[in-house]
Amino acid sequence: MPHSPLVFTFGILGNIASFVCFLAPLPTFYRVCKKKSTEGFQSIPYVAALFSAMLWIFYAYVKTGETLLITINAFGCVIETIYLAIFITYCPKKVRMSTLRMILLLNFGGFCTIVLLTHILAKGANRLKLLGWICVVFATSVFAAPLSIIRTVIRTKSVEFLPFPLSLLLFISAIMWLLYGIFLKDIYVTLPNTLGFLFGIIQMVMYMIYRKNKNVVLEEPVKLQELNNNNNNNNNGHVIDVVKLSTMVPSEPNHVAVNVTLVEDINGNNQEDHHDDNLHNKNQV
Repeated sequence: MPHSPLVFTFGILGNIASFVCFLAPLPTFYRVCKKKSTEGFQSIPYVAALFSAMLWIFYAYVKTGETLLITINAFGCVIETIYLAIFITYCPKKVRMSTLRMILLLNFGGFCTIVLLTHILAKGANRLKLLGWICVVFATSVFAAPLSIIRTVIRTKSVEFLPFPLSLLLFISAIMWLLYGIFLKDIYVTLPNTLGFLFGIIQMVMYMIYRKNKNVVLEEPVKLQELNNNNNNNNNGHVIDVVKLSTMVPSEPNHVAVNVTLVEDINGNNQEDHHDDNLHNKNQV
């Protein structure tokens, strides 16, 4: 059954917006390839994105006729697989093993389990409903991820933690797919994108409120100053002075660049400056 012109239009626009979003990490992986190091980045977002794309392809296959969902998520599977291949190539051995375990458990074991359960536990229209709600739950958890970023923006009163271009792209993508789901009368597409739309509005409001603030206030300077004081009191000749706390690298929300001066003063004779940039500050996708 062919879709109405509105469904087709918003489906195409959603494909375009999601296509650009999928390509957003390219600069990151270009840098990874150039430096031959993942620099402490984590693979969780890419594993989750691959799993989400696989789920939506399966949903579109079961529903039939959802070509526009299949096209963009097929591209998502390809590009996320490439990202993960690059990540596994250049990450440390321990991280590589944990990433391979996640892929095996989630993208292989988890997906196969869902396929089997939906075929065993439900038939016909009930199978589509069960699969649809699984997609809603997972997509909702992914859309809820920006809550941590919003908390950080409020705490630091800085939008350096909120890359505006990417946030805007994700917001536009959520709008397109929300309208696609509404006109298609598909609640499983509509619900998670409604949440994405609401979080997008919140992020835009946060950006408007704090867009002029460039300075970030974190706890690290306090800790470093405490260490400095302790070292002075112990008179062991090692002094750490905070020179500058710069903002989190906009393209990588898991890193903070901190410039620190280490001055070694033994009997007042020797001094040495040392700058350590890109100090990893977050667990961390």
